[in-house]
Amino acid sequence: MADLYTKNGRPLRRSGDKLFARSGTYVGKIKGDYVFDPSGCYAGTIVGERVVYRLTHAARVMGPSVVADRGGSGAGNCGASGTWGDEPPFPD
Repeated sequence: MADLYTKNGRPLRRSGDKLFARSGTYVGKIKGDYVFDPSGCYAGTIVGERVVYRLTHAARVMGPSVVADRGGSGAGNCGASGTWGDEPPFPD
């Protein structure tokens, strides 16, 4: 089962401080309430069980991270959220 969802309801799987798309593609590292893509750039903010992209947080960076992709997930989408922010730029 997915641990988090994007703003538009796409499932994401959390494994420790790593975040994977439904396809199993590594999309980023979690640091506190923030998600950073593999290059270390800000990719989203965790709000409840959602990851949303907020332009006001986009200046945050951290070092790059490399993790092997995982097997895909059969988790389905859930409804979109009215949370402030945009859909994060994650692959599906």
